[in-house]
Amino acid sequence: MVKICCIGAGYVGGPTMAVIALKCPSIEVAVVDISVPRINAWNSDQLPIYEPGLEDVVKQCRGKNLFFSTDVEKHVSEADIIFVSVNTPTKTRGLGAGKAADLTYWESAARMIADVSKSNKIVVEKSTVPVKTAEAIEKILTHNSKGIHFQILSNPEFLAEGTAIQDLLKPDRVLIGGRETPGGRKAIQALKDVYAQWVPEDRIIATNLWSAELSKLAANAFLAQRISSVNAMSALCEATGADVSQVSHAVGKDSRIGPKFLNASVGFGGSCFQKDILNLIYICECNGLPEVANYWKQVIKVNDYQKNRFVNRVVSSMFNTVSGKKIAALGFAFKKDTGDTRETPAIDVCKGLLGDGARVSIYDPQVSEDQIQRDLSMNKFDWDHPLHLQPMSPTAVKQVSVVWDAYVATKDAHGICILTEWDEFKTLDYQRIYDNMRKPAFVFDGRNIVNVKKLREIGFIVYSIGKPLDPWLKDMPAMA
Repeated sequence: MVKICCIGAGYVGGPTMAVIALKCPSIEVAVVDISVPRINAWNSDQLPIYEPGLEDVVKQCRGKNLFFSTDVEKHVSEADIIFVSVNTPTKTRGLGAGKAADLTYWESAARMIADVSKSNKIVVEKSTVPVKTAEAIEKILTHNSKGIHFQILSNPEFLAEGTAIQDLLKPDRVLIGGRETPGGRKAIQALKDVYAQWVPEDRIIATNLWSAELSKLAANAFLAQRISSVNAMSALCEATGADVSQVSHAVGKDSRIGPKFLNASVGFGGSCFQKDILNLIYICECNGLPEVANYWKQVIKVNDYQKNRFVNRVVSSMFNTVSGKKIAALGFAFKKDTGDTRETPAIDVCKGLLGDGARVSIYDPQVSEDQIQRDLSMNKFDWDHPLHLQPMSPTAVKQVSVVWDAYVATKDAHGICILTEWDEFKTLDYQRIYDNMRKPAFVFDGRNIVNVKKLREIGFIVYSIGKPLDPWLKDMPAMA
Protein backbone atom coordinates (compact mmCIF):
# COMPACT_ATOMS: atom_id res chain seq x y z
CA MET A 1 0.00 0.00 0.00
CA VAL A 2 1.40 3.40 -1.01
CA LYS A 3 1.60 5.76 1.96
CA ILE A 4 1.36 9.53 1.60
CA CYS A 5 2.10 11.99 4.38
CA CYS A 6 1.40 15.72 4.23
CA ILE A 7 3.23 18.05 6.64
CA GLY A 8 0.89 20.99 7.32
CA ALA A 9 -2.86 20.79 7.97
CA GLY A 10 -3.89 24.16 6.56
CA TYR A 11 -5.94 25.49 3.63
CA VAL A 12 -3.84 23.56 1.09
CA GLY A 13 -2.82 20.37 2.90
CA GLY A 14 -6.19 19.46 4.42
CA PRO A 15 -8.45 19.69 1.33
CA THR A 16 -5.81 18.30 -1.09
CA MET A 17 -5.16 15.21 1.02
CA ALA A 18 -8.89 14.67 1.65
CA VAL A 19 -9.55 14.54 -2.11
CA ILE A 20 -6.55 12.24 -2.75
CA ALA A 21 -7.90 9.90 -0.04
CA LEU A 22 -11.38 10.01 -1.59
CA LYS A 23 -10.17 9.28 -5.12
CA CYS A 24 -7.43 6.77 -4.21
CA PRO A 25 -8.94 4.34 -1.69
CA SER A 26 -5.87 2.09 -1.99
CA ILE A 27 -3.55 4.85 -0.70
CA GLU A 28 -3.19 5.61 3.01
CA VAL A 29 -3.07 9.37 3.56
CA ALA A 30 -1.88 11.02 6.79
CA VAL A 31 -2.01 14.77 7.43
CA VAL A 32 0.35 15.83 10.22
CA ASP A 33 0.83 19.10 12.07
CA ILE A 34 2.48 20.11 15.35
CA SER A 35 -0.59 22.20 16.27
CA VAL A 36 -2.70 20.03 18.60
CA PRO A 37 -5.83 22.28 18.41
CA ARG A 38 -5.71 22.20 14.60
CA ILE A 39 -5.44 18.40 14.40
CA ASN A 40 -8.17 18.02 17.05
CA ALA A 41 -10.40 20.23 14.89
CA TRP A 42 -9.75 18.08 11.79
CA ASN A 43 -10.79 15.04 13.86
CA SER A 44 -13.96 16.74 15.14
CA ASP A 45 -17.31 17.78 13.65
CA GLN A 46 -16.13 21.41 13.48
CA LEU A 47 -13.36 21.48 10.87
CA PRO A 48 -10.75 24.25 11.26
CA ILE A 49 -11.49 25.73 7.83
CA TYR A 50 -14.73 26.40 5.96
CA GLU A 51 -14.80 25.25 2.37
CA PRO A 52 -18.00 24.11 0.54
CA GLY A 53 -18.01 20.30 0.15
CA LEU A 54 -14.95 19.72 2.36
CA GLU A 55 -16.85 18.28 5.32
CA ASP A 56 -18.52 15.57 3.19
CA VAL A 57 -15.20 14.45 1.70
CA VAL A 58 -13.47 14.33 5.10
CA LYS A 59 -16.33 12.38 6.70
CA GLN A 60 -16.31 9.78 3.91
CA CYS A 61 -12.58 9.02 4.33
CA ARG A 62 -11.59 9.91 7.88
CA GLY A 63 -10.61 6.82 9.87
CA LYS A 64 -10.56 4.64 6.72
CA ASN A 65 -7.63 5.84 4.64
CA LEU A 66 -7.41 9.47 5.82
CA PHE A 67 -5.82 10.26 9.18
CA PHE A 68 -5.02 13.51 11.00
CA SER A 69 -2.22 13.24 13.54
CA THR A 70 0.35 15.17 15.59
CA ASP A 71 2.76 12.23 15.45
CA VAL A 72 4.75 13.91 12.68
CA GLU A 73 7.89 11.78 12.78
CA LYS A 74 6.09 8.41 12.73
CA HIS A 75 4.07 9.21 9.60
CA VAL A 76 6.99 10.90 7.83
CA SER A 77 9.26 7.90 8.40
CA GLU A 78 6.59 5.48 7.08
CA ALA A 79 5.59 7.50 3.99
CA ASP A 80 6.64 6.84 0.39
CA ILE A 81 5.59 10.32 -0.78
CA ILE A 82 5.80 13.36 1.53
CA PHE A 83 3.96 16.55 0.64
CA VAL A 84 5.31 19.63 2.40
CA SER A 85 2.67 22.30 2.87
CA VAL A 86 4.11 24.56 5.57
CA ASN A 87 3.95 28.35 5.93
CA THR A 88 6.25 30.47 3.74
CA PRO A 89 5.70 33.95 5.21
CA THR A 90 7.25 37.11 3.80
CA LYS A 91 10.42 38.06 5.67
CA THR A 92 10.01 41.01 8.01
CA ARG A 93 13.70 41.55 8.76
CA GLY A 94 17.12 40.87 7.30
CA LEU A 95 18.00 40.25 3.66
CA GLY A 96 14.97 40.69 1.38
CA ALA A 97 12.71 41.99 4.19
CA GLY A 98 9.22 42.84 2.92
CA LYS A 99 9.66 40.82 -0.28
CA ALA A 100 11.54 37.54 0.07
CA ALA A 101 9.91 34.40 1.44
CA ASP A 102 11.02 33.17 4.83
CA LEU A 103 11.95 29.50 4.43
CA THR A 104 12.53 28.77 8.14
CA TYR A 105 9.60 26.32 8.37
CA TRP A 106 10.56 24.65 5.11
CA GLU A 107 14.13 24.16 6.21
CA SER A 108 13.18 22.63 9.55
CA ALA A 109 10.72 20.30 7.77
CA ALA A 110 13.49 19.18 5.39
CA ARG A 111 15.94 18.55 8.24
CA MET A 112 13.32 16.55 10.14
CA ILE A 113 12.58 14.43 7.01
CA ALA A 114 16.30 13.69 6.66
CA ASP A 115 16.56 12.78 10.36
CA VAL A 116 13.68 10.29 10.54
CA SER A 117 13.78 8.69 7.07
CA LYS A 118 14.84 5.05 6.90
CA SER A 119 13.78 4.45 3.28
CA ASN A 120 13.86 6.33 -0.06
CA LYS A 121 11.34 9.18 -0.30
CA ILE A 122 9.73 11.45 -2.84
CA VAL A 123 9.43 14.94 -1.30
CA VAL A 124 6.82 17.17 -2.92
CA GLU A 125 6.73 20.97 -2.56
CA LYS A 126 3.09 21.89 -2.12
CA SER A 127 3.34 25.31 -0.48
CA THR A 128 3.96 28.29 -2.70
CA VAL A 129 7.71 28.71 -2.59
CA PRO A 130 10.19 30.98 -4.32
CA VAL A 131 12.01 29.66 -7.36
CA LYS A 132 15.06 27.53 -6.44
CA THR A 133 13.60 26.35 -3.12
CA ALA A 134 13.74 22.77 -4.42
CA GLU A 135 17.46 23.17 -4.93
CA ALA A 136 17.97 24.34 -1.32
CA ILE A 137 15.80 21.50 0.05
CA GLU A 138 17.65 19.02 -2.13
CA LYS A 139 20.98 20.17 -0.67
CA ILE A 140 19.75 19.76 2.92
CA LEU A 141 18.38 16.28 2.19
CA THR A 142 21.42 15.04 0.27
CA HIS A 143 23.92 16.32 2.83
CA ASN A 144 22.01 14.60 5.64
CA SER A 145 20.84 11.55 3.74
CA LYS A 146 22.70 8.67 5.46
CA GLY A 147 22.59 6.70 2.20
CA ILE A 148 18.88 7.28 1.57
CA HIS A 149 17.78 8.68 -1.81
CA PHE A 150 15.42 11.64 -1.98
CA GLN A 151 13.73 12.95 -5.10
CA ILE A 152 12.31 16.48 -4.96
CA LEU A 153 9.20 17.40 -6.96
CA SER A 154 7.37 20.70 -7.28
CA ASN A 155 3.58 20.27 -7.41
CA PRO A 156 2.11 23.77 -6.91
CA GLU A 157 -1.53 24.13 -5.96
CA PHE A 158 -3.90 26.23 -8.05
CA LEU A 159 -6.89 26.21 -5.71
CA ALA A 160 -9.32 29.08 -5.40
CA GLU A 161 -10.80 29.38 -1.95
CA GLY A 162 -14.55 28.88 -1.94
CA THR A 163 -14.24 26.37 -4.81
CA ALA A 164 -11.21 24.37 -3.63
CA ILE A 165 -12.94 20.97 -3.59
CA GLN A 166 -14.29 21.40 -7.13
CA ASP A 167 -10.86 22.68 -8.23
CA LEU A 168 -9.31 19.50 -6.81
CA LEU A 169 -11.93 17.16 -8.28
CA LYS A 170 -11.79 18.78 -11.74
CA PRO A 171 -8.50 20.67 -12.04
CA ASP A 172 -7.61 22.78 -15.11
CA ARG A 173 -4.16 21.23 -14.85
CA VAL A 174 -1.90 19.38 -12.44
CA LEU A 175 1.68 20.57 -12.68
CA ILE A 176 4.57 18.33 -11.66
CA GLY A 177 8.14 19.60 -11.90
CA GLY A 178 11.11 17.33 -11.35
CA ARG A 179 14.73 16.65 -12.23
CA GLU A 180 15.40 15.57 -15.80
CA THR A 181 17.27 12.45 -14.61
CA PRO A 182 16.19 8.77 -14.52
CA GLY A 183 15.40 9.09 -10.78
CA GLY A 184 13.56 12.39 -11.36
CA ARG A 185 11.46 10.95 -14.19
CA LYS A 186 10.58 7.92 -12.06
CA ALA A 187 9.45 10.19 -9.21
CA ILE A 188 7.34 12.29 -11.60
CA GLN A 189 5.68 9.10 -12.86
CA ALA A 190 4.93 7.94 -9.28
CA LEU A 191 3.10 11.21 -8.52
CA LYS A 192 1.41 11.15 -11.93
CA ASP A 193 0.03 7.70 -11.08
CA VAL A 194 -1.66 9.14 -7.99
CA TYR A 195 -3.40 11.99 -9.85
CA ALA A 196 -4.19 9.84 -12.90
CA GLN A 197 -6.72 7.92 -10.78
CA TRP A 198 -9.16 10.78 -11.41
CA VAL A 199 -7.48 13.48 -13.52
CA PRO A 200 -7.38 12.99 -17.33
CA GLU A 201 -3.83 12.24 -18.53
CA ASP A 202 -3.67 15.31 -20.83
CA ARG A 203 -4.22 17.61 -17.85
CA ILE A 204 -1.16 16.36 -15.97
CA ILE A 205 1.80 18.43 -17.14
CA ALA A 206 5.42 17.51 -16.40
CA THR A 207 8.09 20.25 -16.47
CA ASN A 208 11.51 20.87 -15.00
CA LEU A 209 11.64 22.03 -11.37
CA TRP A 210 12.18 25.73 -12.04
CA SER A 211 9.35 25.98 -14.58
CA ALA A 212 6.90 24.43 -12.11
CA GLU A 213 7.94 26.77 -9.29
CA LEU A 214 7.82 29.84 -11.51
CA SER A 215 4.50 28.86 -13.14
CA LYS A 216 2.73 29.18 -9.79
CA LEU A 217 4.11 32.67 -9.13
CA ALA A 218 3.38 33.70 -12.73
CA ALA A 219 -0.24 32.45 -12.62
CA ASN A 220 -1.01 34.41 -9.45
CA ALA A 221 0.79 37.51 -10.72
CA PHE A 222 -1.24 37.44 -13.97
CA LEU A 223 -4.53 37.05 -12.09
CA ALA A 224 -3.70 39.87 -9.66
CA GLN A 225 -2.61 42.04 -12.58
CA ARG A 226 -6.05 41.61 -14.21
CA ILE A 227 -7.75 42.75 -10.99
CA SER A 228 -5.45 45.77 -10.67
CA SER A 229 -6.06 46.59 -14.35
CA VAL A 230 -9.83 46.68 -13.97
CA ASN A 231 -9.52 48.56 -10.66
CA ALA A 232 -7.33 51.19 -12.33
CA MET A 233 -10.09 51.53 -14.96
CA SER A 234 -12.72 51.86 -12.21
CA ALA A 235 -11.07 55.08 -10.98
CA LEU A 236 -11.15 56.47 -14.53
CA CYS A 237 -14.80 55.41 -14.95
CA GLU A 238 -15.82 57.34 -11.84
CA ALA A 239 -13.96 60.41 -13.07
CA THR A 240 -15.60 60.30 -16.52
CA GLY A 241 -19.09 58.93 -15.77
CA ALA A 242 -18.47 55.59 -17.48
CA ASP A 243 -19.68 52.34 -15.89
CA VAL A 244 -16.92 49.84 -15.15
CA SER A 245 -19.34 46.87 -15.36
CA GLN A 246 -20.20 47.83 -18.94
CA VAL A 247 -16.54 48.39 -19.81
CA SER A 248 -15.37 45.06 -18.35
CA HIS A 249 -18.28 43.22 -20.02
CA ALA A 250 -17.28 44.66 -23.39
CA VAL A 251 -13.59 43.89 -22.81
CA GLY A 252 -14.36 40.36 -21.57
CA LYS A 253 -16.25 39.55 -24.79
CA ASP A 254 -12.89 39.60 -26.60
CA SER A 255 -11.98 35.91 -26.78
CA ARG A 256 -8.29 36.77 -26.35
CA ILE A 257 -9.04 38.36 -22.98
CA GLY A 258 -12.07 36.49 -21.60
CA PRO A 259 -14.47 37.57 -18.83
CA LYS A 260 -12.88 36.14 -15.66
CA PHE A 261 -11.21 38.30 -12.99
CA LEU A 262 -12.57 41.51 -14.49
CA ASN A 263 -14.83 42.55 -11.59
CA ALA A 264 -13.88 45.90 -10.09
CA SER A 265 -13.70 45.79 -6.30
CA VAL A 266 -12.18 47.34 -3.22
CA GLY A 267 -9.04 45.32 -3.99
CA PHE A 268 -7.67 41.78 -4.04
CA GLY A 269 -6.76 39.78 -0.93
CA GLY A 270 -5.98 36.21 0.02
CA SER A 271 -2.85 34.45 1.11
CA CYS A 272 -1.14 34.27 -2.28
CA PHE A 273 -1.48 37.22 -4.62
CA GLN A 274 0.49 39.88 -2.77
CA LYS A 275 2.98 37.42 -1.30
CA ASP A 276 3.70 35.75 -4.65
CA ILE A 277 4.15 39.06 -6.46
CA LEU A 278 6.53 40.33 -3.74
CA ASN A 279 8.42 37.10 -4.18
CA LEU A 280 8.53 37.56 -7.93
CA ILE A 281 9.78 41.14 -7.47
CA TYR A 282 12.56 39.92 -5.18
CA ILE A 283 13.64 37.22 -7.65
CA CYS A 284 13.70 39.79 -10.47
CA GLU A 285 15.80 42.18 -8.38
CA CYS A 286 18.23 39.38 -7.39
CA ASN A 287 18.63 38.51 -11.07
CA GLY A 288 19.37 42.09 -12.14
CA LEU A 289 15.97 42.80 -13.74
CA PRO A 290 14.79 46.07 -12.12
CA GLU A 291 12.42 47.00 -14.99
CA VAL A 292 10.57 43.68 -14.65
CA ALA A 293 10.46 44.10 -10.86
CA ASN A 294 9.00 47.61 -11.22
CA TYR A 295 6.29 46.35 -13.57
CA TRP A 296 5.02 43.88 -10.96
CA LYS A 297 5.42 46.41 -8.13
CA GLN A 298 2.84 48.55 -9.87
CA VAL A 299 0.21 45.77 -9.57
CA ILE A 300 0.52 45.93 -5.77
CA LYS A 301 0.62 49.75 -5.78
CA VAL A 302 -2.68 49.93 -7.67
CA ASN A 303 -4.22 47.47 -5.20
CA ASP A 304 -3.15 49.63 -2.24
CA TYR A 305 -4.36 52.74 -4.09
CA GLN A 306 -7.80 51.15 -4.57
CA LYS A 307 -8.20 50.44 -0.83
CA ASN A 308 -7.05 53.96 0.10
CA ARG A 309 -9.37 55.48 -2.50
CA PHE A 310 -12.31 53.59 -0.99
CA VAL A 311 -11.56 54.84 2.55
CA ASN A 312 -11.08 58.41 1.27
CA ARG A 313 -14.42 58.19 -0.52
CA VAL A 314 -16.18 57.13 2.69
CA VAL A 315 -14.61 59.89 4.78
CA SER A 316 -15.04 62.69 2.22
CA SER A 317 -18.70 61.80 1.59
CA MET A 318 -19.48 62.18 5.29
CA PHE A 319 -18.47 65.83 5.57
CA ASN A 320 -14.77 64.88 5.69
CA THR A 321 -14.92 63.10 9.03
CA VAL A 322 -16.13 59.77 10.40
CA SER A 323 -14.94 60.56 13.92
CA GLY A 324 -17.38 59.08 16.46
CA LYS A 325 -19.67 57.83 13.67
CA LYS A 326 -20.79 54.22 13.52
CA ILE A 327 -19.84 52.51 10.24
CA ALA A 328 -21.09 48.99 9.50
CA ALA A 329 -18.69 46.67 7.67
CA LEU A 330 -20.57 43.87 5.95
CA GLY A 331 -18.10 41.09 5.27
CA PHE A 332 -14.55 40.60 6.49
CA ALA A 333 -13.33 37.50 4.61
CA PHE A 334 -11.33 38.29 1.46
CA LYS A 335 -14.04 36.69 -0.73
CA LYS A 336 -17.33 34.86 -0.30
CA ASP A 337 -17.63 31.16 0.64
CA THR A 338 -14.49 31.15 2.77
CA GLY A 339 -13.69 32.17 6.32
CA ASP A 340 -10.15 33.15 5.27
CA THR A 341 -9.12 36.69 6.17
CA ARG A 342 -5.47 36.62 5.07
CA GLU A 343 -4.59 39.95 3.37
CA THR A 344 -8.33 40.75 3.10
CA PRO A 345 -8.95 44.34 1.91
CA ALA A 346 -11.34 44.66 4.88
CA ILE A 347 -8.32 44.94 7.22
CA ASP A 348 -6.96 48.05 5.51
CA VAL A 349 -10.41 49.61 5.07
CA CYS A 350 -11.32 49.09 8.74
CA LYS A 351 -7.91 50.34 9.89
CA GLY A 352 -8.33 53.41 7.68
CA LEU A 353 -11.75 54.17 9.17
CA LEU A 354 -10.53 53.54 12.72
CA GLY A 355 -7.62 55.89 12.01
CA ASP A 356 -10.15 58.64 11.37
CA GLY A 357 -11.96 57.87 14.64
CA ALA A 358 -14.88 55.79 13.39
CA ARG A 359 -16.67 53.16 15.47
CA VAL A 360 -16.78 50.06 13.26
CA SER A 361 -19.39 47.31 13.61
CA ILE A 362 -18.46 44.19 11.65
CA TYR A 363 -20.59 41.26 10.50
CA ASP A 364 -19.29 38.28 8.54
CA PRO A 365 -21.13 34.92 8.46
CA GLN A 366 -17.92 32.86 8.65
CA VAL A 367 -15.31 34.89 10.55
CA SER A 368 -15.05 34.79 14.35
CA GLU A 369 -14.65 37.83 16.58
CA ASP A 370 -11.29 36.52 17.79
CA GLN A 371 -10.00 36.32 14.22
CA ILE A 372 -11.19 39.84 13.35
CA GLN A 373 -9.62 41.36 16.48
CA ARG A 374 -6.41 39.42 15.78
CA ASP A 375 -6.27 40.71 12.19
CA LEU A 376 -6.86 44.32 13.20
CA SER A 377 -4.17 44.29 15.89
CA MET A 378 -1.48 42.23 14.12
CA ASN A 379 1.52 43.58 12.27
CA LYS A 380 1.64 43.23 8.47
CA PHE A 381 3.02 39.69 7.66
CA ASP A 382 2.36 38.14 11.11
CA TRP A 383 -0.68 36.23 9.83
CA ASP A 384 1.48 33.88 7.79
CA HIS A 385 3.27 32.33 10.75
CA PRO A 386 1.81 29.20 12.40
CA LEU A 387 -0.88 30.07 14.94
CA HIS A 388 1.25 29.21 18.00
CA LEU A 389 3.86 31.77 16.87
CA GLN A 390 1.32 34.58 16.38
CA PRO A 391 0.56 37.07 19.19
CA MET A 392 -1.42 34.98 21.69
CA SER A 393 -3.97 37.44 23.00
CA PRO A 394 -4.40 40.27 20.53
CA THR A 395 -5.26 43.56 22.17
CA ALA A 396 -8.90 44.17 21.38
CA VAL A 397 -9.50 47.25 19.28
CA LYS A 398 -11.98 49.20 21.41
CA GLN A 399 -13.84 51.02 18.64
CA VAL A 400 -14.63 47.67 16.95
CA SER A 401 -17.67 45.54 17.70
CA VAL A 402 -18.24 42.20 15.99
CA VAL A 403 -21.88 41.12 15.69
CA TRP A 404 -23.67 38.10 14.24
CA ASP A 405 -26.41 39.83 12.31
CA ALA A 406 -26.35 42.38 9.48
CA TYR A 407 -29.30 44.26 10.97
CA VAL A 408 -27.54 44.70 14.33
CA ALA A 409 -24.37 45.87 12.53
CA THR A 410 -26.26 48.52 10.55
CA LYS A 411 -28.58 49.79 13.32
CA ASP A 412 -27.87 53.48 14.07
CA ALA A 413 -25.00 53.46 11.56
CA HIS A 414 -24.19 56.49 9.41
CA GLY A 415 -22.81 54.34 6.61
CA ILE A 416 -22.42 50.76 5.39
CA CYS A 417 -19.30 49.38 3.68
CA ILE A 418 -19.83 46.13 1.77
CA LEU A 419 -16.42 44.45 1.80
CA THR A 420 -17.19 40.80 0.90
CA GLU A 421 -19.59 39.64 -1.82
CA TRP A 422 -21.58 37.19 0.35
CA ASP A 423 -24.84 36.28 -1.44
CA GLU A 424 -26.92 37.16 1.63
CA PHE A 425 -25.92 40.84 1.30
CA LYS A 426 -27.79 41.00 -2.02
CA THR A 427 -31.09 39.96 -0.43
CA LEU A 428 -31.08 41.98 2.82
CA ASP A 429 -34.15 44.09 3.58
CA TYR A 430 -32.54 47.43 2.76
CA GLN A 431 -35.74 49.37 3.53
CA ARG A 432 -35.62 48.02 7.10
CA ILE A 433 -31.89 48.86 7.29
CA TYR A 434 -32.49 52.41 6.00
CA ASP A 435 -35.26 53.02 8.54
CA ASN A 436 -32.89 52.13 11.40
CA MET A 437 -29.90 54.19 10.22
CA ARG A 438 -28.82 57.77 10.85
CA LYS A 439 -29.56 60.14 7.97
CA PRO A 440 -28.18 60.87 5.47
CA ALA A 441 -27.63 57.09 5.12
CA PHE A 442 -24.73 55.92 2.96
CA VAL A 443 -23.91 52.63 1.25
CA PHE A 444 -20.35 52.15 -0.04
CA ASP A 445 -20.45 49.01 -2.15
CA GLY A 446 -16.90 47.68 -2.43
CA ARG A 447 -18.04 44.61 -4.39
CA ASN A 448 -20.68 46.03 -6.77
CA ILE A 449 -23.37 43.60 -5.61
CA VAL A 450 -26.31 45.86 -4.67
CA ASN A 451 -29.02 47.24 -6.92
CA VAL A 452 -27.91 50.89 -6.93
CA LYS A 453 -31.13 52.22 -8.49
CA LYS A 454 -33.32 50.46 -5.91
CA LEU A 455 -31.21 51.67 -2.99
CA ARG A 456 -31.29 55.26 -4.24
CA GLU A 457 -35.09 55.04 -4.49
CA ILE A 458 -35.20 53.98 -0.82
CA GLY A 459 -33.18 57.10 0.03
CA PHE A 460 -29.61 55.88 0.36
CA ILE A 461 -26.65 57.81 -1.00
CA VAL A 462 -24.81 55.04 -2.84
CA TYR A 463 -21.19 54.77 -3.91
CA SER A 464 -20.45 51.80 -6.14
CA ILE A 465 -16.90 51.25 -7.37
CA GLY A 466 -16.41 52.36 -10.98
CA LYS A 467 -20.06 53.43 -11.43
CA PRO A 468 -21.34 56.92 -12.30
CA LEU A 469 -21.27 58.95 -9.10
CA ASP A 470 -24.27 59.98 -7.01
CA PRO A 471 -24.75 63.79 -7.29
CA TRP A 472 -23.97 64.03 -3.56
CA LEU A 473 -20.54 62.46 -4.11
CA LYS A 474 -19.75 64.80 -7.00
CA ASP A 475 -20.23 67.73 -4.64
CA MET A 476 -17.82 66.18 -2.14
CA PRO A 477 -14.89 64.88 -4.16
CA ALA A 478 -12.54 62.37 -2.53
CA MET A 479 -9.03 63.55 -1.97
CA ALA A 480 -6.67 61.01 -3.52
